[in-house]
Amino acid sequence: MSEAPDAAAPAAPRCGFIALIGAPNVGKSSLVNTLTGAKVSIVSRKVQTTRTTLRGIALHGASQLVFVDTPGIFAPRRRLDRAMVQRAWAGAADADLIALIVDAAAGLDDETAAILPRLSDMADKAILVLNKIDLVKPEGLLALAGALNEKLSFRRTFMVSAKTGDGVGDLRDYLAEQVPAGPWLYPEDQLTDAPLRHLAAEITREKLFDRLHDEVPYASTVETTDWKTVKGGAVRIEQTIYVERESQRKIVLGKGGRAIRDIGTAARLELAKILETPVHLFLFVKVRERWGEDRARYREMGLDFPDE
Repeated sequence: MSEAPDAAAPAAPRCGFIALIGAPNVGKSSLVNTLTGAKVSIVSRKVQTTRTTLRGIALHGASQLVFVDTPGIFAPRRRLDRAMVQRAWAGAADADLIALIVDAAAGLDDETAAILPRLSDMADKAILVLNKIDLVKPEGLLALAGALNEKLSFRRTFMVSAKTGDGVGDLRDYLAEQVPAGPWLYPEDQLTDAPLRHLAAEITREKLFDRLHDEVPYASTVETTDWKTVKGGAVRIEQTIYVERESQRKIVLGKGGRAIRDIGTAARLELAKILETPVHLFLFVKVRERWGEDRARYREMGLDFPDE
């Protein structure tokens, strides 16, 4: 006579990659941070902030969820734009599930509409997530969900607000059930696979977007050049901000060095919070003409260098 199964036996582990794709500024990075419960991706009100795929890791029951925050998909004009869009689609193709994130307030705009035809080849693993539902009336949300599902048959539709957390629990529950069975790929206390040097550079780049305007943040990149643990357990970090022209370097520095001080202070405080130790941050600004055409910078950002 066989024994009855143990009702208290733990659930089998599951693990999978979920790519978040969508037009620029629909809230992908904010949603990744909300889903993981930690700051793993930089956020800005400006579009096209994310340049490469960043992964945030969350545990939900027996499932390990690896969220892939991809660059926004838009009509590229520069080589860097093309590299970003290529990385977004590569992240989607490699994922177990794809979440198309749509700004519910913006609706079915031209940028989102342009994504749907290519996504149709991967519709079997695509779900629809309407974000920023706190800005839209319920009847508008239903109409938008219907219009999008008419154009592409999504596996499921979710309505969430990364800002308030509404609906995020239901989305997380569903993803935990749908990722493939298998062992976890990361330690249970790991929140991102990004090296700390890269995360630190991204935090400083976020502060550039917050502090500066117009084209300067888009014409800049940040590289962590030195990282040391010093007396008392504090961390000493040196970073170089590269811009394309001397006029941009002057803007980053600001009158009397005020802009770079503000950027450095904001980055240092956030890094100290993330690292849970005092941080001494030293920023340098250098001109590197046409860095957007430099293969080495693309490797540093984790991007492929696209041919013309």
